[in-house]
Amino acid sequence: MGDTLEFNEIYHESKGSWNDGRLRFSKQNVVYKSSKTGKVDNIPAAELSVATWRRVCLGHGIKLATSNGHVYKYDGFRDTDYERISEFFKANYKVELTEKDMCVKGWNWGTAKFSGPLLSFDVNDSSVFEIPLASVSQCATGKNEVTLEFHQNDDAEVSLMEVRFYVPPGTADEGADPVEAFAQNVRSKADVIQATGDAVCVFKELQCLTPRGRYDILIYPAFLHLHGKTFDYKIPYTTVLRLFLLPSKDQRQMFFVISLDPPIKQGQTRYHFLILHFSKEEELKLTLNMSEEEVEKRYEGKLSKNMSGSLYEMVSRVMKALVNRKITVPGNFQGNTPGAQCITCSYKAQSGLLYPLERGFIYVHKPPVHLRFEEISSVNFARGTTTTRSFDFEVETKQGNQFTFSSIEREEYGKLFDFVNAKKLHIKNRGFKEKKAKNNEYSDSDDDQHDAYLERMKAEGKIREEGDGSNDSDEETDESFNPGEESDVAEEYDSNASESDSGSGGDGSDDEGKKKKPAKKAKVVKEKKERKPRREKKQKDTNAPKRPMSSYMLWLNSSRERIKSENPGISITEISKKAGEMWKQIGKEDKEEWDGKAEEAKKNYEKAMKEYRESGGGSSTPAMKESKKKAGGKKEDKKRKSGGGEKEKEQGGNDSFKSREFISSEESSSDGERKKAKKAKKAKGKPQSRGKESEEEEEEAMTTPPSSVEDSD
Repeated sequence: MGDTLEFNEIYHESKGSWNDGRLRFSKQNVVYKSSKTGKVDNIPAAELSVATWRRVCLGHGIKLATSNGHVYKYDGFRDTDYERISEFFKANYKVELTEKDMCVKGWNWGTAKFSGPLLSFDVNDSSVFEIPLASVSQCATGKNEVTLEFHQNDDAEVSLMEVRFYVPPGTADEGADPVEAFAQNVRSKADVIQATGDAVCVFKELQCLTPRGRYDILIYPAFLHLHGKTFDYKIPYTTVLRLFLLPSKDQRQMFFVISLDPPIKQGQTRYHFLILHFSKEEELKLTLNMSEEEVEKRYEGKLSKNMSGSLYEMVSRVMKALVNRKITVPGNFQGNTPGAQCITCSYKAQSGLLYPLERGFIYVHKPPVHLRFEEISSVNFARGTTTTRSFDFEVETKQGNQFTFSSIEREEYGKLFDFVNAKKLHIKNRGFKEKKAKNNEYSDSDDDQHDAYLERMKAEGKIREEGDGSNDSDEETDESFNPGEESDVAEEYDSNASESDSGSGGDGSDDEGKKKKPAKKAKVVKEKKERKPRREKKQKDTNAPKRPMSSYMLWLNSSRERIKSENPGISITEISKKAGEMWKQIGKEDKEEWDGKAEEAKKNYEKAMKEYRESGGGSSTPAMKESKKKAGGKKEDKKRKSGGGEKEKEQGGNDSFKSREFISSEESSSDGERKKAKKAKKAKGKPQSRGKESEEEEEEAMTTPPSSVEDSD
């Protein structure tokens, strides 16, 4: 057998909630560490007195009792673990692991036994249930009853609020009240906060960031009392997990953070952290409300009766001595700002400070976040969403939660990367930076640094361009593109687009190879499509019979007044909602009755419509006349289109012919002036040496009517 035994997923009950963790048995001690809070229970081997093995809800459990009266219970073991643990206890602790069965009879009459911090209810010397007295928040007595109230845990799905014990008379010693004796045993071990006696010391008007306000802090031997103008809080020292003393970035202020579990409550708000804000310049002379001998005996030189110094030093020193926990301060991390041990960032749209510690990260102050390295699964350095001058630091926990600290200056990147790398945390995008980080490593996308996302976008752009190029080459195989030379064909929206259609293709005399026929050019030039006119709205025939209503609308009209009377002051929208609900609840027979009424109304409408059309009412309305007119116009257009081609051939180059699309205006010039302008424009844009073929084409263009030129556009 080895020197240690380790078990994972071992559960420890805390105020009705099960927290998992790791349990280790060694020759020197028994150590349990909670996975949720990181709290450590250390039990020296010499103090172990009793060990009990029993069947519980989560498999098997072990109950350990120490010589100083503490009891520890851990569940989640398997049946096969009993032999290993029993042999280890005999060999190393000289303690026998005894098996004990729980009573499952379900009786409510038995014996109450107080054993250390536990109240055990037994039936026939077998335990039915046990109550940790540390979970008791209040103890009240009645005539023959004792009522126990318990601290509530927000993490527990179901919480036990109170338990009542009936204490029969005559069970205690003669002359003593059995009810008071029972209650006194409970109060001696219960976590009942009672402000008895004077406070050890008082700090006046301290600025508190969480919860916000100024509070007087009264230090008692067993708890901390925050007294404000609106709220009061009493915090037992047993609920304090950790203490932090953090310097601000400007080195002029200090934050003192107290981590609490369970948190303090203000209505429905829970405060897991108590944050005090101090200025380094504030001084204080403190005198404890105790004698020097008592101070020396109780605190063993950690405190003295008269002390003086900075206010934050006095508070942290007193809290450390009374809570008996170490104060965590920032380690060796140094930010980009000289002397700063933190990083300015934002979390959930609130600006704050992120402190890299030796065993985790803490963010202050709204909302405070503490992340231990052992609960962190991975971290990620992400590019800022709004600007490349900053980046985001993402932390993912093993439970699947993600915390994003944004708007961190990129000058902090190198220091933070080195810190995370030294702590051996898993970095998701490690390929982003292989060599030692420098301040200029986190640079913009247009620097020499390799950017995988940019490269991917470039590759996709090339593929898209190649795809577009292949489509163009399939459509335009009749001519090649020569960079640097002007295209012979005008673009669709150029001012000289009409010239390219009717003009010559280039220098016919100099280079015959570059000649292009007008037919080929016409393929390239895109024709403009005529825009379809919008359809006019049909005018309603006011004299026509009205359409029949559905069965629901008939029912609604008859029931509207009844709904209004049953619900006075109801709005129109609420009437519709209410009617819809009532219609769903109507029986099948009633709905069939209303369907019959709707069918009868439909028949009456059809009959009335037929009579209305026979009387000529439908055709005499302006709307009907307009629709007939449009229908006749469409037929005429079709006839014109079918016979239009033959007429144009017969007319040939007659200038007097004007197409249907041609629109003349008073501002336009005459035909002769238009011909002269075209001649001057072509002479200016084309070389003077022209072939015979180009002259013929120009003559043809001059004799073409204006309507054909407009159509080619």
